[in-house]
Amino acid sequence: QVQLVESGGGLVQAGGSLRLSCAASGSIFSINVVGWYRQAPGKQRDLVASITNGGSRRYVDSVKGRFTISRDNAKNTVYLQMNNLKPEDTAVYYCNLKNVLTDHSYWGQGTQVTVSS
Repeated sequence: QVQLVESGGGLVQAGGSLRLSCAASGSIFSINVVGWYRQAPGKQRDLVASITNGGSRRYVDSVKGRFTISRDNAKNTVYLQMNNLKPEDTAVYYCNLKNVLTDHSYWGQGTQVTVSS
């Protein structure tokens, strides 16, 4: 019984920055992994970054050094700070919350990120 809402997307020029937010509500379980995924038109949805309840982070190679995932448990919110954005980062970004013990996941509605040259 979890709801996720993404926000913070928009249009930015190459080299600019955006911070995405994923706000969770409902019965949030303790042992979880939150992942940011992105999907460009005509392409599959791919994992970009993830963070566990313990703070362990992983990134896809293409965003290492540019993106930072973090979480504020008091606000039930996960963030994705995106710096030095490139046109190839253009996609709809989705938040996913996974219950590690049950392997059940919840998806947000997505937020559009567009990076112009």
